[in-house]
Amino acid sequence: MTALRYDVVDVFTDRPYAGNPLAVVHGAGDLTSGQMQRIAAEFGLSETVFTLAPTVAGADYRLRIFTPTRELPFAGHPSVGAAWVLARAGLIRIGDVVQECGAGLLPVQVDAFGARVGGGMPDVGPPLGGEGLAAAVGLPAADIDPGVRAGVASAGVPFAFLAVRSDAVARAELDAAALRAATAGLVGLTVVAFDPSTWHAHVRMFAPQAGVVEDPATGSAALALGVFLVDRGVLGADGQSGFTVAQGAEIGRPSWLNVVVLARGGVAVETSVHGGVAAVARGELVALPGSHE
Repeated sequence: MTALRYDVVDVFTDRPYAGNPLAVVHGAGDLTSGQMQRIAAEFGLSETVFTLAPTVAGADYRLRIFTPTRELPFAGHPSVGAAWVLARAGLIRIGDVVQECGAGLLPVQVDAFGARVGGGMPDVGPPLGGEGLAAAVGLPAADIDPGVRAGVASAGVPFAFLAVRSDAVARAELDAAALRAATAGLVGLTVVAFDPSTWHAHVRMFAPQAGVVEDPATGSAALALGVFLVDRGVLGADGQSGFTVAQGAEIGRPSWLNVVVLARGGVAVETSVHGGVAAVARGELVALPGSHE
C-alpha cells in the first residue's frame, strides 16, 4: 500500500489552535467512498477533505468532503483550507482557480493568508417554527428576534436559521434529540444575532445529525446566512453587502469569517466567504480501511 500524505490546518483564523481544524488528505483517487468515510471518522474533525484530479473541463482540482458520519456536497472551511494547502504546495496557483465539488464548479481566490470561496446556488427554503428551534437549544421564546422569522436557506448546503437577541447566542445549550427532530433533512441549526449597525453576526452552529455537536466555524452556514438575511430584508435588496461572522469562542476556537452577498430585487444571487488558514501538522496515513468497507 502507498501511504497517503495529509495536512492538518486551522481555518478561519490567523493563528494555529484557533478556528476550525481540517484534515486534507492528498492523492485519494483510488479510495472508495466507504474508505473516505472511515478515514474522516478516524480523524474525528468536523470535516475531512480529499483532494482529487478534476473530472470537468475548467476545474483546477476536485474535492470530496466528509463529516465523521456523512458526505457533504460543499462546505466552506474545507474549501478554503484545501485551496490554501494546494497553493502552498505549488499544486494550484495563487489567485483565481476553480474548485469542482458536489455542488458544482465554484470560484476560489487563493492568497498568501487564506482563500475566498464562492458559494453554491442561493436558495431560500420554508419558514420554520422559531419556538421549537429555540427549545432545541435551550432558549425561551422571549429570546427570538421578532423581526426575523426562522427558516431555511442555502448556498450549496441547507441550514435552519434562528435569529435571537444578542445576549442569547452564548446561552444556547444543545438538546441533540430535539434538534435532530426539528431539522430533519438539514445539515444543522445556525443560531445568530445580527447587528446591522456594525455589520457583525455572532453565530453558533449545531449539527448533531452530521456528527458535529457544535462547529467552530462554518463557511457554508455563513454563506447561507447571507442568503437568509437578504430574504428577510436585513441586508440590502440590491447591490453588494458585506459582514463579519464571529463563531467558536464558546467552545474555545474563536473564528472570523468575512462574507460578501450580491442581491438583486431582494434575492441573493451570489455569495462568497473569506478566511485565513494556519498550518498545524502534516503526516502520512500508513494504514487504510479495507476497500469493501
